[in-house]
Amino acid sequence: MTAEPVLLERRDGVAVLTLNAPERRNALTLAMSGRLAKLVAECEADPGTSAIVVTGAPPAFCAGADLTELGESRAEGLRGIYAGFLAVARCSLPTVAAVGGAAVGAGLNLALAADVRIGGPRARFEARFLQLGIHPGGGMTWMLDRIVGPQTATAMTLFRHVPDAAEARRVGLTLTTVDGGHDALVDAAVELALPAAKAPRDLVVAIKDSLRVNAITDSHADAVEAELVKQVASMDAPEFARLLAAMKAKIGLRDTE
Repeated sequence: MTAEPVLLERRDGVAVLTLNAPERRNALTLAMSGRLAKLVAECEADPGTSAIVVTGAPPAFCAGADLTELGESRAEGLRGIYAGFLAVARCSLPTVAAVGGAAVGAGLNLALAADVRIGGPRARFEARFLQLGIHPGGGMTWMLDRIVGPQTATAMTLFRHVPDAAEARRVGLTLTTVDGGHDALVDAAVELALPAAKAPRDLVVAIKDSLRVNAITDSHADAVEAELVKQVASMDAPEFARLLAAMKAKIGLRDTE
């Protein structure tokens, strides 16, 4: 029986999606990308899932697009390869990439597509499009520039600069580096995602939407007004009253008559 190209495990409201082709360093095929997109959609539709961790079976995170399929692709085939990481990029739930090894080409895109990245000691981030004589795709230049800034994005894209785990953390590619093996890295990613998984799901989705919208909003005043609408709506939810009461009790406050 052929193993699934992407595995799904659920942990306390966090879905762990694992690219599962270690013998080819998790290179993206159309089948793998399609399954990743399908599983992301299933997680979004599942009320018991409130956050997603994406990782790759060791030794790599993802070595990019499968070169055979990449070489035979044109626009439609490329969109099929994009499908998995674009599903992560567009996901309404918070996402964490647990990068334990090389994230190359389309694998770099997958890492960039997540909201937050954490790395293992062997993580490295390589564009590699230039070396293959192919233009970057899937919005890589847009994502990379917004995460690390134009200087590092240019160095990685045009000068073959490959940040390792330490530099990735320094330039903001990763939030932190986790010592230990793959299991420790995934455990840390799940632990990072748990507060979102334990919070009211509708609120988590609304906050992520605000982060996305306000990332491209130039006006603080517009952000204030947009957040006010969502903040008032959240205060009408039963969970707000429950959590507020619990917080008051914890700090010794009581409602006054």
